[in-house]
Amino acid sequence: MNIFRFAGDMTHLISILVLLLKIYATKSCSGISLKTQELYALVFLTRYLDLFTDFISVYNTIMKLVFISSSLAIVWCMRMHRVVRRSYDKDVDTFRNYFLILASFILALLVHEKFIFQEIFWAFSIYLEALAILPQLVLLQRSGNVDNLTGQYVFFLGYA
Repeated sequence: MNIFRFAGDMTHLISILVLLLKIYATKSCSGISLKTQELYALVFLTRYLDLFTDFISVYNTIMKLVFISSSLAIVWCMRMHRVVRRSYDKDVDTFRNYFLILASFILALLVHEKFIFQEIFWAFSIYLEALAILPQLVLLQRSGNVDNLTGQYVFFLGYA
């Protein structure tokens, strides 16, 4: 086990737990970018396409499942939960995330290890993950309102 990978996994996991704590404790997703959450869900879904074809370790499989399920749960909560979704301000979360998706996909087609389906989507997920925080940062800059848990979430996410 690579200690740096473990540290990265744990800080990313902490950021997810902080975000879930914020959403469930306050019953609000105010200050959280749905677009960033959707981008992270897309990152994990495309990066872990090998989940059912390649077994590396129990730890690896569990972490893949945790990242996919938690990302999808956050998106579901922000879109579908009857109380939480009312606090989402789509007028402030206006970043055009499809530009990030398109740029990441084009870059993945140009810069990858092998030209195979799984490798292209893995490269896409790497490039997209580097950009996925941008809608969140733009939302925070536009709203000017950063509560403590949202700030901690962004800190841990950036640290990971």
